[in-house]
Amino acid sequence: MKQEICRVEVVLDETWLDLDQLCRMTGVSEVWVCQRMEEGLLAPEMPASGETPHFNASDIRRVRRMASLERDFDAVPELASLVAELEQELAIAREKLRRLGG
Repeated sequence: MKQEICRVEVVLDETWLDLDQLCRMTGVSEVWVCQRMEEGLLAPEMPASGETPHFNASDIRRVRRMASLERDFDAVPELASLVAELEQELAIAREKLRRLGG
């Protein structure tokens, strides 16, 4: 009997996650995220009135990439953040170029 594989995609671009959800989705600790936020390497949406920060899909991709770079290449957090940011900007530029037909 052949088993079918079903792929489910969830749109997270308009969904906000709290710190605990972000950590579960990315496999990093809350301490890891808080340190990067304190160092200015991760800047989530900070709602008014002292609520906890909210994270979006872009933050998830960034945290995963930063953690991967730090783990796999023993990169310092600042370098991992810079590489993640440059990769994101490159992806945006490529998408704009694709839309223009180039």
